[in-house]
Amino acid sequence: MDLNEIIVFARVVQAGSFTAAARALSMPKSTVSRKVLELEERLGSRLLQRTTRKLSLTDVGRAYYEHAERIVGELEEAERAVSDLEQAPRGLLRVTAPLNFAFLGPIIGAYLARHPEVQLELVCTDRVVDLVEERFDIGLRAGPLADSALIARGLGNIRRLLVASRGYLRKRGRPRAPEDLSAHDFIVFGAGSGGANYRLTDGTRSVDIPVKARLTVNDLDVLHAAASAGLGIALLPIFRCLEEVRSRKLERVLDAWDAPLTPIHAVYPSTRHLSPKVKSFVDHLQAQMSPPPWELGPLP
Repeated sequence: MDLNEIIVFARVVQAGSFTAAARALSMPKSTVSRKVLELEERLGSRLLQRTTRKLSLTDVGRAYYEHAERIVGELEEAERAVSDLEQAPRGLLRVTAPLNFAFLGPIIGAYLARHPEVQLELVCTDRVVDLVEERFDIGLRAGPLADSALIARGLGNIRRLLVASRGYLRKRGRPRAPEDLSAHDFIVFGAGSGGANYRLTDGTRSVDIPVKARLTVNDLDVLHAAASAGLGIALLPIFRCLEEVRSRKLERVLDAWDAPLTPIHAVYPSTRHLSPKVKSFVDHLQAQMSPPPWELGPLP
């Protein structure tokens, strides 16, 4: 079955002549005539009666046209649907992101308010998701990217701050140099037990400091709560502790020293025929993260 033959036949009937159909289809009249002839030969039936003055459908042609008209209508509707989807963001957008990315809430809220025809499914996991296999449109990744065929767009970096409660620092003393950290209790993000090794830099030199874990936890909310309760020093992403540092509920430790920045990227499978919902969401992320919302006010 050749759909082009069916479309040309339907256009000839609708236009009333080969010449008018050729004009509507933007193809030579000879091609239109040939397509209809090939269709008749394939069906083994004459569909059109041709005279010098007009065209008319045969009984077989009339029956065939009733079906052909519905087919062509469905094809046109399918093309309109694709065209509509390509013009404005709409439909289901599936995104995967790491756990503990609470800062995404307001950013996603602003996007959905701007694009009311988009439905967004956000799956948070620290597992590296296969976007193609698991049918995700976009993945957000923290840290250095592994080599892959994915397209990556940088969204900036996340700073991490060493913080502790005022009560803890009053009781245990305030570290004056990175080497002092080894005498302190730490609340360490991750899994396992024992301790961790933190790399810190003051812009001119870097040091690696082993620290003792009083508590190890893989949830930022618990980490934050434990630091606020005075259990020890914590290395927290700035978006998770900034307001408390500004209000002095938590205090920075060694504020001249920083942990390495954590890069954030949006990744997606291909730039070919990138859908409006994917493009608009990645553009929105870049706009909202340049600079990140937590850097709009004064940094502690």
